[in-house]
Amino acid sequence: MLSIVVAFAGGFLAGLYARAVAAGFGPDPADTRKEARYAFGALSRLPRPGRPPVVELATATVCALVAWRAAPPYLPGLAYAAVAGVLLAVVDWRTRRLPDVITIPSYPILALLLLPTGELPRALLGGVALAGVYGVLWFLRPHAMGLGDVKLAGLIGMVGGALGWQAWAVAALAGQFAGALYAIGLLITKKGDKSTEFPFGPFMLIGALAAVCLA
Repeated sequence: MLSIVVAFAGGFLAGLYARAVAAGFGPDPADTRKEARYAFGALSRLPRPGRPPVVELATATVCALVAWRAAPPYLPGLAYAAVAGVLLAVVDWRTRRLPDVITIPSYPILALLLLPTGELPRALLGGVALAGVYGVLWFLRPHAMGLGDVKLAGLIGMVGGALGWQAWAVAALAGQFAGALYAIGLLITKKGDKSTEFPFGPFMLIGALAAVCLA
């Protein structure tokens, strides 16, 4: 119980920075390097909570769920994935982008943090497999999915693979299911049609969280 409380408090603090960093990313930057320096410059100062603190509470909740479900060797890697995942979800929802400056460095960081689990080979295989699946989907429907989703899929595949192939399958399928439910909701409420595009990264990450909780 104490570990869950500590994870919630730590997640709330991490959420402060996640919200501040996410605010530095825009939909179509002229200079991505300058944008990244500005966005991550938020890490040098203590930001104030949002009103309401949605990102902070979301990060805290995800971290608490990870602490509740994860075995000790998995905690560092899953905690990093939780914070990075919320950051990517917020950026994607606001800008419809999954910046390389977040996804690409996350591969070696996540691999290093998953090393103590003894499941790094399976994690890497899972990452390659899920990135491959999304790569095929992107090739078939490039207008409906971006390369950023493919890169995110590799990270989600690493997490799922480290937890086991059943968790990998849940992460892969639950993300698609969540996105489909949202699309159906848009149709039912008449807020969109069959051609309406929306950021898919947050739903992929919901699938990854489902895999962690059910593993």
